[in-house]
Amino acid sequence: MTHQRSSEIQAPPAEVFAWFSRPGAIRRLLPPWLPLKVVAEAESLRDGTAVLGLPGGLRWFAQHQPDGYIPERKFVDEVEPQGLRAIATRAVNWKHEHLFEPADGDATTVIDRINSNLPARQTARMLAYRHRQLGADFAAHQRAAAAGLKPLTIAVTGSSGMVGEALCAFLSTGGHRVIKLVRGTPKSADERRWDSMAPADDLLDGCDAVIHLAGASIFGRFSDKHRQAIESSRIEPTQALAELAARANVSTFVSASAVGIYGAKSGPAPVDEKSIPQPVGSDFLADVVQRWEQAAGAGVSSMRRVQIRTGIVLSPRGGMLAVLRPIFTAGLGGRLGTGTQCLSWIGLDDLVDIYHRALWDTQLDGPVNAVAPHPVNNIEFTKALAKAVRRPAIIPVPAAAPKLLLGTEGTQLLALADQRVVPQKLLDTGHEFRHEHIELELAHCLGGN
Repeated sequence: MTHQRSSEIQAPPAEVFAWFSRPGAIRRLLPPWLPLKVVAEAESLRDGTAVLGLPGGLRWFAQHQPDGYIPERKFVDEVEPQGLRAIATRAVNWKHEHLFEPADGDATTVIDRINSNLPARQTARMLAYRHRQLGADFAAHQRAAAAGLKPLTIAVTGSSGMVGEALCAFLSTGGHRVIKLVRGTPKSADERRWDSMAPADDLLDGCDAVIHLAGASIFGRFSDKHRQAIESSRIEPTQALAELAARANVSTFVSASAVGIYGAKSGPAPVDEKSIPQPVGSDFLADVVQRWEQAAGAGVSSMRRVQIRTGIVLSPRGGMLAVLRPIFTAGLGGRLGTGTQCLSWIGLDDLVDIYHRALWDTQLDGPVNAVAPHPVNNIEFTKALAKAVRRPAIIPVPAAAPKLLLGTEGTQLLALADQRVVPQKLLDTGHEFRHEHIELELAHCLGGN
């Protein structure tokens, strides 16, 4: 069966084709709800091979076909049937033609034509996602270019995490050079070894900007060991990197932060970047985040510094949604406790856009709330997630249940946190969110539209 979808991108074919040829393109276009992960990207659109991992250690090899390659106009990839025979009684056929045709006004009509025996609805959902992503990514890069952003060399910590992987792919497809700061042995010219406590003096040589994402997960029981991991992975490494960036004449230092600075129980009243938690350091995470942001200010220079105070990031690739999705899909979801606690959330792609904006919008300085403009309470979130996975959600979860996994403190700081955070600085700049409402975000990332 042949499936086809097209859309128009406001850029010439050469520019759109170049986007697909850069590292990260397949990561930006792979739907997050599929049980696939990128093992290796094709080194060439002419004859390279992309490798995708499936559950059970199986692999999907997408081989690019030399006889289907036309520079700036077309490339073709095809899955060898034997690559999937291990998981199906019949071979899976897959041939994907990518076409780029000139359109009016120096635009490009992007056409995806797939010949496959996979279910039609599944293929249609995948194509719809690809075209939404491509259009939104190009729009974001074009806004940045209109504001004067040129190709940069950007050092990134935490590049292997959910946010870091998405952000690095977005930046590299947009024409920027990404230098990944890694703790292990570098595997390519675009990786540098980073000693988080004592970074080498030349670590940031040639870098225009730094995006600092690294930090241990806060999810878990708040034992002494867990507390120490949260603090030690944030405070001193951030200070050391900020001081080095100041000495290296980096122009912009963007660092991760969290809405936890407002306290887990900031209440029903909206809080924005000018709000100060009362009392200061009212809980463990609020205290850590305050010191984390202070560390990002270390070093003396004119370097612009932005702290991205992130809410709950929604993606089936990780975090809260990855935990809840299978529960709700099984029909076992329900509100947590009273369900009145407020959730300040952000879609993964919108978070990527906010980090990107921090690079080019010089109006952004200091803390920036990275949350959608329409927070929801737990009851509203439960209904939206149940709708997205097409299952009922009628089994309430007792407020005490998360204690089995998180303990008393973890439950209060994470599962039952109640924060109504407003992205005031972004709203003041006229920032365009991809998905302002929870229903649209869940439909997008879970394949509901």
